Amino acid sequence: MNTDTIADFLTRIRNAIQANHRIVEIPASNIKKEITKVLHDKGFILNYKFEDNGPQGSIKIALKYNSRTKQSAIENISRVSKPGLRKYVGSDNLPRVINGLGVAILSTSKGVITDKEARKLKIGGEVLCYVY
Repeated sequence: MNTDTIADFLTRIRNAIQANHRIVEIPASNIKKEITKVLHDKGFILNYKFEDNGPQGSIKIALKYNSRTKQSAIENISRVSKPGLRKYVGSDNLPRVINGLGVAILSTSKGVITDKEARKLKIGGEVLCYVY
């Protein structure tokens, strides 16, 4: 049984990138859908599709690669807050991933947003993952 569904989501993406897959299919949940939307908005993935097959549904993600170098747009994707040790930050000390080149994805009272959006809104939350 997998208790950390977000870590499973990130690992499936990481494994698909390592195997140079174009599409990865992941079991859906509301938090995973929101993270997928943020990844698409920030240009880390090419496209996504939510499918309602079965009781849970699934997310199909089209990964983004550079056409010349065949390198993925996602260089690293890592979980920060884990079920055993949650990582919460206030609005005054939001993380900066690679000095602003990467993105920290946070779960806040305004929904799942990036660290840059949280700075604008002056809110903190739980740091879900880092992507660069």
